[in-house]
Amino acid sequence: MARPYNFSAGPAAMPADVLQQAANEMLDWRGSGMSVMEMSHRGKEFGEIMETAQADLRELLAIPANFHILFMQGGGLAENAIVPLNLSRGGRVDFVVTGSWSQKSIKEAARYAKPALAASNADSNHTTLPTPGSWQLGADAQYVHICSNETIHGVEFHELPDLKALGSNAPLVIDFSSHVASRTVDWSRVGLAFGGAQKNLGPAGLTLVVVREDLLGHALPACPSAFDYKTVAANGSMYNTPPTFSIYMAGLTFQWLKSQKDGGLRGVAAMEQRNIAKAALLYDFIDGSALYVNKVARDCRSRMNVPFFLRDEALNDAFLAGAKAAGLLQLKGHKSVGGMRASIYNAMPLEGVQALVHFMRDFEKTRA
Repeated sequence: MARPYNFSAGPAAMPADVLQQAANEMLDWRGSGMSVMEMSHRGKEFGEIMETAQADLRELLAIPANFHILFMQGGGLAENAIVPLNLSRGGRVDFVVTGSWSQKSIKEAARYAKPALAASNADSNHTTLPTPGSWQLGADAQYVHICSNETIHGVEFHELPDLKALGSNAPLVIDFSSHVASRTVDWSRVGLAFGGAQKNLGPAGLTLVVVREDLLGHALPACPSAFDYKTVAANGSMYNTPPTFSIYMAGLTFQWLKSQKDGGLRGVAAMEQRNIAKAALLYDFIDGSALYVNKVARDCRSRMNVPFFLRDEALNDAFLAGAKAAGLLQLKGHKSVGGMRASIYNAMPLEGVQALVHFMRDFEKTRA
């Protein structure tokens, strides 16, 4: 029997091949006599897992040599504190607020820095993105923070802003939790990127930080040692015990991503083409429907998280029950916005989106 299609926003679906490999290796990792969960993080076996995972990720995302890859813990919420503790120097930090996650970021930064609102899309109820040319950037800002994909509201920066072109020398910090590895990254425009693994890279427990070398060494005195990027980098992400099993699972996911092909494209470039196709299929159906509506402006719709609403919300419960019966899981929207949400991360195949559209079409016909 085929597995249901899981549209959870996170922790999210993982590739079936990755789950099967982990199951096969659960009791004995490659003749070591140990499960990965039982290994010392200082041992040779886990050292191999860590080294391979970091190398594969650097290759997948084409991360330049002057950036450090840090495997940390605490998720995106913790990074909302850890980033200003490391980069703000207690001064001004500019925020572009485009939804729930960037709202949390600016609020948390106020504990350690002087956050300034450079731009917001609140007037559109987070359904558009403020154009970079309209941002009010401070000459003394230590960095500029954006959430490049808002998981709840479904808006995405399809192109990262060029701060230098805007007259700013501040590094750009991006929270790319919900679209990491779904598209290529222009690292020439980024100073630091962070994200939880539990949407596109693996299970919950691992937080990825990619930080430029020159941004290390500026942590506030109050920054805990385990959160000081310089310390974490100097110790190969093993200053404290890392989330070993989550790193292992992410490493398997990196290998799965490397193996993906689409025409002449491989890896992340191939995934980007698939993600464009999946999102287009779902958005095109919604836009042509009389029952469903997506409220996000077309030029900034997320490829990963598709929120939508039934025009008759009295049908919500019936829709969710019918979807579950059809093997389409976790489509209920976030409690703060309501409606529905389909998260179609890398592990969601095109067939899953086709099945969702088929169900949505049939459900609409029965209510016509």
